[in-house]
Amino acid sequence: MSQPTAAGDAAPATMRAVVVTRPGGLEALEIKDVPVPVRTPGWVRIKVRAFGVNESEVTTRKGESDAEVTYPRVPGIEGVGVVDEADEDSGLRPGQQVATMMGGMGRAYDGAYAQYVTVPAPQVIPFETSLPWEVVGALPEMFQTAYGSLATGLGLQAGQTLLIRGGTSTVGLSAATIAKDLGATVLSTTRSESRSGELRAAGVDHPLVDNGTLAHQVRELIPDGVDAALELVGCSVLPDTLRTVRRHGTVCFTGALAGQWTIRDFSPFMIPSGVRLTSYAGEATDLPAQVFQQQLQAIADGRLKAPVAKVYHGLEQVRDAQADVEAGTTPGKHVVLLDD
Repeated sequence: MSQPTAAGDAAPATMRAVVVTRPGGLEALEIKDVPVPVRTPGWVRIKVRAFGVNESEVTTRKGESDAEVTYPRVPGIEGVGVVDEADEDSGLRPGQQVATMMGGMGRAYDGAYAQYVTVPAPQVIPFETSLPWEVVGALPEMFQTAYGSLATGLGLQAGQTLLIRGGTSTVGLSAATIAKDLGATVLSTTRSESRSGELRAAGVDHPLVDNGTLAHQVRELIPDGVDAALELVGCSVLPDTLRTVRRHGTVCFTGALAGQWTIRDFSPFMIPSGVRLTSYAGEATDLPAQVFQQQLQAIADGRLKAPVAKVYHGLEQVRDAQADVEAGTTPGKHVVLLDD
């Protein structure tokens, strides 16, 4: 059995955490004193410094998740912090900066809405940065989804054209900055003309107002169709998105902001001849440590933007953060920062 390596100061016996005992409204997010999680071999205990607040955690709180989620549960599908304890042969050292996300975190086992969290070692991403924790805390799930969609789902290359449908979402804004840094030409959508400036600030070349049908607008700009399209709105607009792509181009289905995940009476012949349709639903392992490190450096250099909507201080403000995520009025990532 691997021997553990631990931080110089032993972790306390108890910690503060946000616990959902039973599904409900914002009042279901209760701050409690609970035991610090005991790390088992093959897992890593992390002292949490910041975490993003996501729509899936709102779903967990409401009891609308799938059967994987049981209660009581500490939510939180992502977090950043420092290693508190790890196996000696894990390659991780106490005090090392790390990020973690997904893999059942905050759903099948307790997540990052807490002072400490334990996660399987393969989903821990080490990094080094002087960026503030609240900036880094906005990135793991958002960048993993955006990068995985572009790299694994679409295989996007420099010089290609990309359409992002659902562009003012956190993943959409992140995908735009990554694609521009790669050297792509980016078209991206918003349902409101007033939000076009947010897209331009993320580097989007052609902001488009989406009224439900987009193919004509795209073809006016790119007559043969774009090389790639990232679908974040969902199945309600997928047939139209497929019509924006050139022959032998690819559409990657990653999200369903509009809530529709399936197409009734789907026929493969709805896919235009020669257009490829794929999907992306990856995990932390799809974001290599060197890629995450490069993204952090690009933010530090000013080449990438971290779309942070608002920073909340302490577990006491988790309810406010979830309320703002539900309201959806502020674009970007909502991040909770924990003090020492």
